[in-house]
Amino acid sequence: MLTMDTTSFAGKKALVRVDLNVPQDANGRVTDDSRARAIVRTVNKITGDGGSAILMSHLGRPKGKVNPAMSLKPVAEHLSTLLGKPVLFATDCVGPDAKAKAAALKPGEVLVLENLRFHPEEEAGDEAFSKTLSELGDVYVNDAFGTAHRAHASTTIVANYFPTAKLFGYLMQAEIDSVGKVLGNPARPMTAIVGGSKVSSKIEVLENLLKSCDELIIGGGMANTFVKAMGGSTGSSLVEEDLLDTARTVIEKAKAKGVKLHIPTDAVVADAFAATANTDQCAADAVPDGWMALDIGPKSIATFRSAILGSKTILWNGPMGVFEMEPFQQGTIAIANAVAEATEKGAFSLVGGGDSVAAVNQFGLAEKISYVSTGGGAMLEYLEGKVLPGIAAVQG
Repeated sequence: MLTMDTTSFAGKKALVRVDLNVPQDANGRVTDDSRARAIVRTVNKITGDGGSAILMSHLGRPKGKVNPAMSLKPVAEHLSTLLGKPVLFATDCVGPDAKAKAAALKPGEVLVLENLRFHPEEEAGDEAFSKTLSELGDVYVNDAFGTAHRAHASTTIVANYFPTAKLFGYLMQAEIDSVGKVLGNPARPMTAIVGGSKVSSKIEVLENLLKSCDELIIGGGMANTFVKAMGGSTGSSLVEEDLLDTARTVIEKAKAKGVKLHIPTDAVVADAFAATANTDQCAADAVPDGWMALDIGPKSIATFRSAILGSKTILWNGPMGVFEMEPFQQGTIAIANAVAEATEKGAFSLVGGGDSVAAVNQFGLAEKISYVSTGGGAMLEYLEGKVLPGIAAVQG
């Protein structure tokens, strides 16, 4: 299979699917350019070889209609500052303007196409639309991990028109490699930390991780369902009553596979879901009526930290509590610090999923993690063991 390092883009036009779905303020200024920065290496390799890059992306959810508020033009302008060179812009992703500007591209130049989702055919995975996109370039590069779980025209179908000239960009390859280090053949012991509010959104992740981890830490609101499944009192905490049997099954499977399961033993509780609520600490299985567990307590932090520091491979997906509220962020901060410390000692760490990524960024620890994923939903499905269409299309 082709790779970025073994491919020369000299004299070629590379059609590159990127993720420029970045947040902007009311004036169209980019407020977080991490996704844009993540593609710079791929673009620089293409143009540095003497090739040209045609970048295609979506922005927001325009639902198949042109919406000027979701134009990629301001993002293209921001990208030009990141690349240190002018970036051309086409007012559509197909049609005369896109075709003419792509055809006129000179070696070293970069063109951004207008929002793919202004056309309903993009999300529908339309063949004719995909073929039209494919005619703009000589080689197809997928560098958009965040949309790899979508079988859209630009992420999946277009690859069929480049049978021998398709490859992953540096960002996409790094995402695939990092998950491989965690789920493929991890250095032992391997510890998975799974948090977040609901078990329902993480059932398949938990079941898949039980196949590869040695220790499994469960935190966040989802831990309450496990505590109640084991006979504990959870007060007014968030509990998914219909998933108590599922939680018991996970506990039994962990036991059968010899996976050490860590469930919180104490909690920070509050009498309301608010930063201004009264707070206290208690045993996780003895939460008083009218109170709710909103973070893990100091004993749980100590136990989880010990497991993390003894690991050679660490996966973290989901916070330990309501970290957006200052009184309930200590558990998540402690876990983030432990993962960073273990990484410093030589462990490989992967942080994936929107909230845990937001946490390491908020606490300034992203640089101390081996790999921080750029894809929320895509990472979740990858951790579930699913084949992502955007990956399969290039590998096939």
